[in-house]
Amino acid sequence: MKETNTWDTNKYKNHANFVSNLALPVVELLNPKKDEIILDLGCGDGTLALEIQKYGTKVIGVDLSENMINKAKEVGIEAYVMSATELNFENKFDAVFSNAVLHWVKEPKKAIEKIYKSLKKQGRFIAEFGGYGNIKYLTDAMQQVFDLHPEYGKFNNPWYFPSDEEYKQFLENNGFEVEYIKLIPRPTKIDDISNWLDIFANGIVSHLTQEQQKQFKDEVREILKPIIFNEQDGWIADYVRLRLKAVKG
Repeated sequence: MKETNTWDTNKYKNHANFVSNLALPVVELLNPKKDEIILDLGCGDGTLALEIQKYGTKVIGVDLSENMINKAKEVGIEAYVMSATELNFENKFDAVFSNAVLHWVKEPKKAIEKIYKSLKKQGRFIAEFGGYGNIKYLTDAMQQVFDLHPEYGKFNNPWYFPSDEEYKQFLENNGFEVEYIKLIPRPTKIDDISNWLDIFANGIVSHLTQEQQKQFKDEVREILKPIIFNEQDGWIADYVRLRLKAVKG
């Protein structure tokens, strides 16, 4: 799995803190216990790893972004640059936790295989990420702008948003027992669509000139404003999350 986005840690902290703020129900589903060893897969700047360590656990974080790993280390998390498809642990963790990451992984079967291998017997895999229908308005708008500008080249969608049935099948095929899996529509307030695009879609337009990137953002904004913006609530992104708990047999 190669990096499909470059992460500006300050922008992320300023404009995307909703990612970790909204993850506390997932931490509750994890139900961390004292002395457990837990892998935070896609740990980012370590915000949630710190939260999980409050339960008396030992958390190891991995992330593809070196910037994010450096931030996690700064707050005292043991962390490594590593992708979900290249985990090199075996029977090590009581649980693997992952929030808002696995929709970036285009090889889900390979990631599930590596997660399974990383867990101890009866270890649990707890995750939440973008599911089927997630940000459909946003991806449709991006596709539309690319279609209007052949000079941009092809729109390469970097995300994978599976249905609960599809992902459950992958988990079961790999030996997991799925205790809980659910698609959860979660309209999410964001400060401005331009900031969202800067953070989450920068990889999509990294090959374009500065001028084209501005044009792209402006046009996506124009398409989306009548759909996901109103004066009272501001910008509301059409998020759908896939939340799951699975146990290694």
